[in-house]
Amino acid sequence: MNAYGSEIYRQTQVTTVDKGRLIIILYEGAIKFIREAILAQENGDIPAKASNINRALDIINELNQSLNMQEGGEIAVNLRRIYKFWNEHLLRAKVSRDGNGLSDVENMMVSLAQAWEVVCNDPEANKMAPRETVNTIVTPPVRTL
Repeated sequence: MNAYGSEIYRQTQVTTVDKGRLIIILYEGAIKFIREAILAQENGDIPAKASNINRALDIINELNQSLNMQEGGEIAVNLRRIYKFWNEHLLRAKVSRDGNGLSDVENMMVSLAQAWEVVCNDPEANKMAPRETVNTIVTPPVRTL
């Protein structure tokens, strides 16, 4: 598939999925950029490290902006705190030579992405946190990056 076709496919995928799946896609993207930043750090490629951290920060900012604080309740408040924590750690990692914090944020993000996956796909989890939960946490539309 050529680059143009890949981009069209990605845009179609993002615009046609439900909100829960879109959140997972955003987490997966941020995780990918953090992993690339870790690899760049290991290779001494500081510009690539900074660029990948910036891309992960953009995604975290998008996730944060999409929170519906009026209807999302305690879950939205806690997610905002987590996003702020990630933002601070990634900014510190960006300016430090050792990149401390990248793996911590990656691990937390993987755990949260897995939790979203369970909520979105597991019928039992949906009984505990129905689809409406995702709709009250995330304000439509979530913009693509």
